[in-house]
Amino acid sequence: MAGKIRKPGVYLLPSGARVTDAVTAAGGLTRGASIGALNLARRLIDGEQIVVGATTTPGAQGSPVVDPAGALIDLNTATPEQLEQLPGVGKVLAGRIVEYRTSRGGFTSIDQLRDVSGIGASRFEEIKPKVRI
Repeated sequence: MAGKIRKPGVYLLPSGARVTDAVTAAGGLTRGASIGALNLARRLIDGEQIVVGATTTPGAQGSPVVDPAGALIDLNTATPEQLEQLPGVGKVLAGRIVEYRTSRGGFTSIDQLRDVSGIGASRFEEIKPKVRI
């Protein structure tokens, strides 16, 4: 946890914990802090960093991770809607990507995208330069 939080740091939370649980573990928000676009109901992914109160920093709040310069999307934190921005990825395939990462505790390598049903060699080569872990 980082940002406008009372006790920034690393917290060990049970499997299935949500962003709200992490905020609570870190003592809550600092005075005057806003959660902004932070989705408190989202399940956490092991190893992610939640930044509270960040507004325009790429990767903030453990979310979209869309880097305007490189248009990189983080496979472990992107929403289905953000994944749909990838070439050849629609609603169904974005759902499969989210299901894959949820069932395995997140991606540890971009190459794991090849294991997602519907991502063949050609589509993988299109997606690979646009994503990160």
